[in-house]
Amino acid sequence: MNLVARVYRSSLGKKYIMAITGFLLFLFVIVHMLGNLQVYLGPEPMNAYAALLKSKPALLWTARAGLLMLAILHITSAVQLGAENRAARPERYAEGKPIASFASRTILVSGLIIFAFVIYHLMHFTFGVTNPEFMRLEDINSQHDVYTMVVLGFSNPWVSAFYLISMGLLCLHLSHGLSSMFQSLGIKSKSNLRAVTMFARVSALVIFIGNCSIPISILSPGW
Repeated sequence: MNLVARVYRSSLGKKYIMAITGFLLFLFVIVHMLGNLQVYLGPEPMNAYAALLKSKPALLWTARAGLLMLAILHITSAVQLGAENRAARPERYAEGKPIASFASRTILVSGLIIFAFVIYHLMHFTFGVTNPEFMRLEDINSQHDVYTMVVLGFSNPWVSAFYLISMGLLCLHLSHGLSSMFQSLGIKSKSNLRAVTMFARVSALVIFIGNCSIPISILSPGW
């Protein structure tokens, strides 16, 4: 425990923790997107997938607790690193120094907004706090009708707008965060700089298109 505490207290240790937790959260975002894209397959496949997850409550809640822990570690290390960097450089860069990208300058703010969105998203679709009637929806197989819940949820233009904005911030966050992750883990170098940057941007774009296509399609007249 003392070794773990010493590692975490160092800036390098925090960077490793932020990189590793960020990568695991990135994998979850991909899996979550693939699950949500089943809405295009229709009610039965999507509801069967949701029923399969809910049939293993111990595994499901363990995964949720693990994701919460990852998010807390990721945000805490990011906030502490940001504070340490500001303390080490109390004055602004002199004129002529390289200017950081918009994504890197807003990565902490975008991360906190995304976390707020995740809380709302859980209250909306997972715990039924904002719309308790969603939890009572059932399909013809007496399963929770997740398909109808998603369609009804995103039929609200305000909910969809909040979702689209949040996905934009998420992908802005990922476009810089993934690149920084490789750098923190010592994988990024001059030889693969272009490939790493391209991977981060393409991954963020694919996630943005995949997730945003759902509310846009549901709001479209032809749905």
